[in-house]
Amino acid sequence: MEKAKTLAPRHELADMLSRNAIFFLLFLLVVAMFVLGEIVAHGFLSLSHIGAILRTASFLGIVAIGQTLVVLSGGIDLSVGPIITMGNVFICMFMNGLDANNVWSLSAIILLGLAFGSINGLGVTYLRISPLVMTLAVGSLVTGLTLIFSQGAPKGLASPLLREIGVGNLFNLIPAIVVTWAVLSALVIALLGRSVYGRKLYYAGANLKAAALSGIRVRLVKIIAYALGGACAVLSGTLMAGYTRDAFLGIGNEYTMWSIAAVVIGGTSLTGGKGGYVGTIAGAIILVLLESLLTVMNMPEAGRRIANGLIILIMISIYFRKRNRG
Repeated sequence: MEKAKTLAPRHELADMLSRNAIFFLLFLLVVAMFVLGEIVAHGFLSLSHIGAILRTASFLGIVAIGQTLVVLSGGIDLSVGPIITMGNVFICMFMNGLDANNVWSLSAIILLGLAFGSINGLGVTYLRISPLVMTLAVGSLVTGLTLIFSQGAPKGLASPLLREIGVGNLFNLIPAIVVTWAVLSALVIALLGRSVYGRKLYYAGANLKAAALSGIRVRLVKIIAYALGGACAVLSGTLMAGYTRDAFLGIGNEYTMWSIAAVVIGGTSLTGGKGGYVGTIAGAIILVLLESLLTVMNMPEAGRRIANGLIILIMISIYFRKRNRG
């Protein structure tokens, strides 16, 4: 018994050191990609371009907050793309360029995201529908509702407040959306590392049966994860409206795969229970940096998509191979 007790802390320490090593390597890769970009195209390391990279990564990072929670619970969410589009379209329709509508419009949109996320969670936990099938079905439902309400041609504009968050800078230096992302990141890191819910989420994702036997209400834990996933997706869509000024159908399509890739590249296991949001931050920046690098290298659209997909597949394969060996 004593031997088992001494081995457990050693295993936890080794796991923590491994995660820290992954985080260090990820952020080292970010620095290396910035330097490579400067070599390829002078000005890549300028403050304005770094700000543009972080601004774009912020939208992906906010979506990936919810995806990280869902993946940690042992699930996956394929509905985030349509929910992002819904938030983008509905916020413009509700606000129509007026700051007076900010409070109720934002509240209604966030509640919609929570509602559709909760439907995902209820279907996965109580109906025992596969997360892939359930979230894909809800995504299709959301797409249909968005098309019905917008009649296929969304109208309206984002409010001045949203535009200030989307394209404005604090102190004429730091993009406001990056500050927003930083605040949300700090909250989710604290949630995962210092809260009771965070510990329950890790336990439920690592071993569902053991967590249930220990008294954790695993269904509620997973439903909350999916609900927060929906809220993060719809929030990202509303903030994108501030960046684009008006709504675009399909604006969230790319973010479903990108959010999953950011989570996995960041070191979170798709089987659940291992990882965290710090790595996801690096994963989001790496994906945006990669797209920017391929663009400055004058690679055509088809080539960028092929190269992007291949690099993501290689990085994900490396993680899976490492975990299988462990």
